[in-house]
Amino acid sequence: MSRTGRAKSHRSKKKRITLALAPVAALAVAVPLMNQAGAATPSEVTADCASNSAGLADCDFVPVQNKRNSLGPNQRVSAVTDNCGSTGTASKSFKVSTSVSRTVQLEDGFVAAADSKLAGSIFEIGVSFNTSEFNITTDDKTTSLELSRTDTVQADSIGFFMWSAKRTDVSGFLRATYNEAQDGQKVFFAPSEGAATVHVFYPQILKNGTPDGRLWLRNVKCGTPEANGIVNSGNSLRAEPGFGEGGDNVTDVEISPADIPAQG
Repeated sequence: MSRTGRAKSHRSKKKRITLALAPVAALAVAVPLMNQAGAATPSEVTADCASNSAGLADCDFVPVQNKRNSLGPNQRVSAVTDNCGSTGTASKSFKVSTSVSRTVQLEDGFVAAADSKLAGSIFEIGVSFNTSEFNITTDDKTTSLELSRTDTVQADSIGFFMWSAKRTDVSGFLRATYNEAQDGQKVFFAPSEGAATVHVFYPQILKNGTPDGRLWLRNVKCGTPEANGIVNSGNSLRAEPGFGEGGDNVTDVEISPADIPAQG
């Protein structure tokens, strides 16, 4: 009986030893995985490309898809004229002013240095999208639109001008090539190879030098929530609905491109 008891005790010790080794084996597997942390992350690739890091051999914007005539944000581009309390229309003078420029958009915000390798890549891609009908702003220079005109503001309404620029939206990803290999490789991507989440907006410029886009006069009934929100905002920027999307209290009248003078 005593031998049987010792045998059981011996087998039990073997089991305990096996269980004790299991966490050690798991830790050994985890070590190689942790060594991969040295690779450049998408956010690091973005930062290095934006700052033209000395560690980079090159950085390119790789286009995946594009869309012409993509409308930009809806912007109020004139002062608000008040015709509240009036039972008739009024002829009002407006000064319209806005500008367009090439922009690069990432989820976390992004500005590429003008002398960076990436800026050169973005410029070269932009050149390929120029057409016989219009030019696009391939670099980061600003093109302005300014005009003065007289228009009719409806009875008991406020009036102002709205603008939405037409842009060529080219989307793709960043490809960075480093001077020194990291974890055995020199090329990394942001956010990933083949993605179309980095957007470069190239504003379209008509042959007469005028930024291409939609310009319209907006009338808003006084005393309505829409009018009160605009008046109370003063000159601060705020989100505005697009053309024809303001609701029953808003009337939009588009201005023909032929009525917009060429810009010098």
